[in-house]
Parts: sequence; structure tokens; C-alpha cells
Amino acid sequence: MTEIIDGNAVASEIRDDLTDAIETLADAGARPGLATVLMGDDPASQTYVNMKQRDCEEVGIESVHVDVDGDASAEELYDAIGDLNDDPDVHGYIVQAPVPDHVDYREVIRRVDPMKDVDGFHPENVGRLVAGEARFRPCTPHGVQKLLEAYDVDTEGADVTIVGRSNIVGKPLANLLLQKADDGNATVTVCHSRTDDLAAKTRNADVVVAAVGVPELIDGSKIGEDAVVIDVGVNRVDADTEKGYELVGDVEFESAREKASAITPVPGGVGPMTRAMLLYNTVKAASLQEDVDVDLP
Repeated sequence: MTEIIDGNAVASEIRDDLTDAIETLADAGARPGLATVLMGDDPASQTYVNMKQRDCEEVGIESVHVDVDGDASAEELYDAIGDLNDDPDVHGYIVQAPVPDHVDYREVIRRVDPMKDVDGFHPENVGRLVAGEARFRPCTPHGVQKLLEAYDVDTEGADVTIVGRSNIVGKPLANLLLQKADDGNATVTVCHSRTDDLAAKTRNADVVVAAVGVPELIDGSKIGEDAVVIDVGVNRVDADTEKGYELVGDVEFESAREKASAITPVPGGVGPMTRAMLLYNTVKAASLQEDVDVDLP
């Protein structure tokens, strides 16, 4: 029987485990604070922000939200970032992507205080990750690692194929899995749009991570027997439903589950883990800034 990897359950456990760390900080007079910044009125981004605010309330993290008009200048967004950098009650924050076309997102990332960069995207934090001294692991890659750990998937010596080379998932996850660590020590292949014979790369992998943003690109014919499949993709496709669409991953679930030993569903797999690890990073940021030792899950 193929095991369905339950991201909701693992994320719930992590949130529960964070409670002790949050209480330790509170006893020291420090309540972790997470801010979200949204420039514009993208509906999907607004939904993500709302979910993150609910997550904060659930575990006892102070939540702050900053709206910036989509037609405002880049400098107005930079001013908001500067204010958050200076606010001692905000231990971490994210600027929700995408930002409007007239704003350079790379410059946005560079302006975030690296100590408050709970996305883990600032060049300083990327460099620390590559060097094996990560301050904040990016949320989705870290969430993938936690899922593998929760389901006793040993990455030491394993062949892992990651489909997708984004700065958000593919590249940082490859670096994390390569590290000389209990949740690393894998042999990693990173595939992308120029990869020749993708199926050969994925069929030979012990673990396949799909993070390319192409609906159902990887079906069962591209999966080796008893491989573990982690589907990071979330894609809207037209469907005869009340909403007119459905969410599917980068993996064709039904055919892939026939071959896999374990697989994440979409939704309910990696998505909840990304949000849980944002809370994790916020608590870690508060611990570092307030100089309070806490036990993190």
C-alpha cells in the first residue's frame, strides 16, 4: 500500500511543539512577532496572508499586516520595509510575492534585515545556507525535509531528483539535502527545462521532488518502483466544479501512487508545511534577537 504523506498532520505537530518555545519567550518578556507586507490586491496573495495571520493567532505569535497600494512607488514599499527593520516588536516579516512590475523584487529582498528574513531569501542567508551554517532555512525546502523525517525517509546515500531550479525551492533544497547532516547526505540531481530525458533522471531516483510549476508533468511512467514522491506544485486547472477549477500538483497523483511507496497529495501535502516552517523561523528569529534559548522541533 502506498503511504499518503499527511502534511496537515505533520504541520499540526510542529505548531504544537512550537508552543513550548513561544511560552519560554513569553516568560522572558518577548512575544514573537511576524509581519506580512502586501503590495497590491492580488487575491491569491491576500488569501495566503490571511492564512498566515490565522496560523500566528493559533500558536500565540503576534501578527502585523502592512498594506501598500499597488500603484505606489517602490520607495513607499522600501519605507515600509525600513520601518519593520527598525521595529523591535517585529522579529520576522515577509514581503508577499509577486510585487508589481515596477518594483524589483531582488532589491526588496536585499533591503530586508537578514536577522528578520524569515523567508531565508536574503543573499546573506542564502550564503550561510550554502556554507552549511543556515540561520533560516527557506520554508518550503525545510518543510520537505521535515516531511521526509516524519515518515522515516532516510536521505543518507539516497538518490534524490529535484525537478525545478527556483531560488525558492529547487536550489535551496538541493543544498540542504547535500549537507553533511542527519537530514542530508543525499546524492542530488537537479533537473529543469533544459534537462535531456527527464524521465530517465526521475525513474532512477529514490526520492523525487517536483517543484517546477507544470500541472501533472510527472506521471507514473516517470516514477521508479517504491520511490518517495514529494509534490511541491500547486496549479489551477480548468474543471467542471463550482469554482470552475481544481488544484493539481506537478505530479499526476493517481498513476504516480501506483508506483510510489509514499506520496504527498495536493492540496494537503507540502503546503501546510511551508506555513508551519514560517512560524518556526519566526520563533527562531525571536530567540536570536531576544537572546533567549528555546527548544525548536
